[in-house]
Amino acid sequence: MKQADTLESNEVRNKGSTPTMESSAALARAITWDGSKQTYYTTRLMVDRGLMDDCYRAYAYFRWVDDIVDASSQASDASISFIRRQSDLIDRLYRSERPDDLAPEEEMIADLISRDEEPNSGLQSFIRNFLAMIEFDAYRKGRLISQQELTWYSARLGTGITDCIQHFIGNGHAYPDSDSQYLAATAAHIAHMLRDMVLDAADGYINIPGEYLDAHGISPQDVESAPFRAWVRGQVALARQYFQEGKRYLDQLDVLRCKIVGYWYCARFEGVLDKIERDGHILHSEYNERRKLSTWLRMACLAVSVTLRHVSGRNLR
Repeated sequence: MKQADTLESNEVRNKGSTPTMESSAALARAITWDGSKQTYYTTRLMVDRGLMDDCYRAYAYFRWVDDIVDASSQASDASISFIRRQSDLIDRLYRSERPDDLAPEEEMIADLISRDEEPNSGLQSFIRNFLAMIEFDAYRKGRLISQQELTWYSARLGTGITDCIQHFIGNGHAYPDSDSQYLAATAAHIAHMLRDMVLDAADGYINIPGEYLDAHGISPQDVESAPFRAWVRGQVALARQYFQEGKRYLDQLDVLRCKIVGYWYCARFEGVLDKIERDGHILHSEYNERRKLSTWLRMACLAVSVTLRHVSGRNLR
């Protein structure tokens, strides 16, 4: 499908929206604006025109769900009951069963799923994978987890984020399947967990394998110890490898907007890895990521660089 045809079909899908849909779209835009200016503007600039409100709904719904689960420092009956309700709700919505007792935030996911007409879509992959991750978080609070669980956790996010981006940008385009398709987003999650390690541990989320802590006789708070720093060094190296392989996949893409967003996503978390390396692999509670003018300028320069390479590559082909 040509990109122009995709945009036109998305605009047609946007027609005939109901007052409920307008309300959920307004709420989603407000939550996204408050939660992430970068996500808000990226959606405005890069997402297919007919899918912008759906993209805001996707971000805002999971921002809300995540905040509810994060509200308590330990796994609780309330948070588990809440996530089970959301899981049941999503199952029912995909069976075209829409309950009458939805909260305003749940109306966002109901409206989003009502417009998902493609079987086994990238959007459904995103929804299922993100819900599985948040459900895992609801159960893992206050306990150690294994390397196998951490690997599963990052892989689920990498799949969900990539499928989400490729659903909302160039919808209908046949993106190439590859072993490296999800690696850039997986690398970003590894960097994300390192960035949030100290604060997450204080909230009951432990992002280092329990077997590694036991083997070296350290705790999640021993971030300055030699064994902890060695583990962090290994995670940074793994993320670097995944970023490198993931960007080779991005370079193959025909949809420029998707390629630019992918590079922006990589750059944000590669900056986190740079800071961790400069600090000798000692993790801190805060990493300054405020959106200064210089940051936006770097993003613009990166977009120009990616665009020039994209055009040059197409001309060579």
